[in-house]
Amino acid sequence: MAKIEKNNQKEQIILGLDPGTSVMGYGLITIKGQKISVLQFGVIHLSKYSGHELKLKKIFERVISLIDDYHPDEVALEAPFFGKNVQSMLKLGRAQGVAMAAALSREIPITEYAPKKVKQSVTSNGNASKEQVANMLMTLLKIKELPKLLDATDALAVAVCHHFQKGSLQKAGPKSWKAFVGDNPGRVK
Repeated sequence: MAKIEKNNQKEQIILGLDPGTSVMGYGLITIKGQKISVLQFGVIHLSKYSGHELKLKKIFERVISLIDDYHPDEVALEAPFFGKNVQSMLKLGRAQGVAMAAALSREIPITEYAPKKVKQSVTSNGNASKEQVANMLMTLLKIKELPKLLDATDALAVAVCHHFQKGSLQKAGPKSWKAFVGDNPGRVK
């Protein structure tokens, strides 16, 4: 649910998350009309905690804390990627699940995006490097200095991707073939 500003422009806050088991990135953006700006971004260091269970607990607590502090309207997460190390993938999947559970516990809608989709949305190149994504975000969001850990800009990229995708979905038009045919009778043979 969007917040209303004094000048009747809706303000929306999107929390982007790049879950990880050593470092988790987060980024919050605000949308006012056509203007996107950074509210906050950073990382949650998890490697200092012993045991995977404690890391998951910290992810849950920090995501809840971000939600309670900034009241995002929506949460966007980077979806799991497929790798060769099954144990790493399972741990990453748990981290993502815990972050999702935290948002769901506050009844905030969640959308997941594949890493290639995020990169494509931000840089027009689904194979862009973390540095390319970060540099594009610096320009787009007027960030003065890159963070040491690019997990933070990865999370911002997920939030920006979500904003861009919402805009393209609203402009997408018909959602079914029947609606398309009804809107475009001259294009059907």
